[in-house]
Amino acid sequence: MSFWALIVLGIVQGLTEFLPVSSSGHLVLLSNIFGIEDSLFVSIVLHVATLLSVLVALRKEVFEIVRHPFSRLSKSLVVATIPTCLIVLVLYPLITQSFEGAILPICFLITAILLLTADFFVKHKTFVHSPGISYKQALMMGIAQGFATLPGISRSGSTICAGLFSGGDREKVAKFSFLMSVPIIILSMALEIFKLVRLGKFPSVNVAGLIVAFILAFVIGVVSIKAMIALTQKVSFKWFSFYLVIIGIVAAVI
Repeated sequence: MSFWALIVLGIVQGLTEFLPVSSSGHLVLLSNIFGIEDSLFVSIVLHVATLLSVLVALRKEVFEIVRHPFSRLSKSLVVATIPTCLIVLVLYPLITQSFEGAILPICFLITAILLLTADFFVKHKTFVHSPGISYKQALMMGIAQGFATLPGISRSGSTICAGLFSGGDREKVAKFSFLMSVPIIILSMALEIFKLVRLGKFPSVNVAGLIVAFILAFVIGVVSIKAMIALTQKVSFKWFSFYLVIIGIVAAVI
């Protein structure tokens, strides 16, 4: 696994993790192009980098959760995490196989359709300002996050859409979507480490390249979070949909 291939993956992870275009889908596509094995391991490591981006960019919300572990926000995260874990357990064999890229074009198309539907919904829906995320919204977003573990189905895109469909405020839904990723990424990393230790088989990676890619993903991720929160308020999702159709065609051809 070359140094420069990992650098590209780190930059792409930072740029796409918080945009509704599926960072894991892009990592799988690029891994196939570069001939990189162990794309699941690299994907999880780079997702940890963007997890740190969430902790930095949304530190106010994170501190609130730490200080008040039984607050409504904390309970909403639990409500969102439970269905995600259950869905992942059921789909786990499919999820691991999907990182080979066979269903990547289909998943990109699913995300494109979902974003177009959300764009139409948002334009024709009057939203009522709410003090926070309801348990119903958290549940719907958690279910969406479970299916978004398939590369090509955008985690941020699907969870934000689920929150909007269930009547959530745009900015609050976007922030909660990013916070939701924290427990899932931690659990994914713990599972991957457990598998590596149990099997005694560690992937062969360029350590220097992975470290630089990690740093790039983290720094770019912080900027991307702030940009996506702003974009959620102003930009039409249809432009992301058009992009996903194009990248889906590329994935089908390669």
